[in-house]
Amino acid sequence: MARWQTNAKVAFIGSHGIRKTTAAHGFANAMQRAGRSVEYGREVVRDNPLGINEGATGEAQLWVLVSQIRQELTLAPKAEVLVLDRGVMDNFAYYLRACGGEDRFAVAPMIHEWSKTYDLVVRLRPDVDLSADGVRSTSDEFRTEIEQILDGYLDDFVTGERLVDVAASEIGDGYNWWPIAERLAALVGEPLFADGVPRPKPRRKRKPLRSTDSQMTLGEQ
Repeated sequence: MARWQTNAKVAFIGSHGIRKTTAAHGFANAMQRAGRSVEYGREVVRDNPLGINEGATGEAQLWVLVSQIRQELTLAPKAEVLVLDRGVMDNFAYYLRACGGEDRFAVAPMIHEWSKTYDLVVRLRPDVDLSADGVRSTSDEFRTEIEQILDGYLDDFVTGERLVDVAASEIGDGYNWWPIAERLAALVGEPLFADGVPRPKPRRKRKPLRSTDSQMTLGEQ
């Protein structure tokens, strides 16, 4: 079985309570079914000893950013595809909010450069209600703040075919991840399916994926 020559990295981003974890697991499973080795990076903020949600400080969110990068550096060499529940882009939004909109620790240049290391970024849009999980905030206002901050700079960090928008309400057990998997494979210049792995049977068409610069249909869903 021919292994990908380039290790790929995919981040699922957005505010909290928008099914990122479900989406990341679903995509990781699809890549495994294609015969590719996968590592999964969990949301590091849940391990933050300095506090999370609305009351988080700039220092607490700096811890998250540094921990996110450390996790990616550790996991990326271990598999053909690293699938991440968050990236530096959305964690940067929480950091800016905690710092009152000011980049207190001057990390923006690093975040900008690190954003280039993601081969694909899937942004989930918050069109679902928040539900309590015992950890993350259930404040709609807080979630909206994060989305607005992210809107303000994301296009400067990730553009073109590397950025895909998906409505959170579309995510579920039946979501078809193959078109996004095909896009990832095309971006890294590798075949999606490993030798001997059968391709999935075509399914009925769904709405095309939304790219930031155009409407694109990546195949049948």
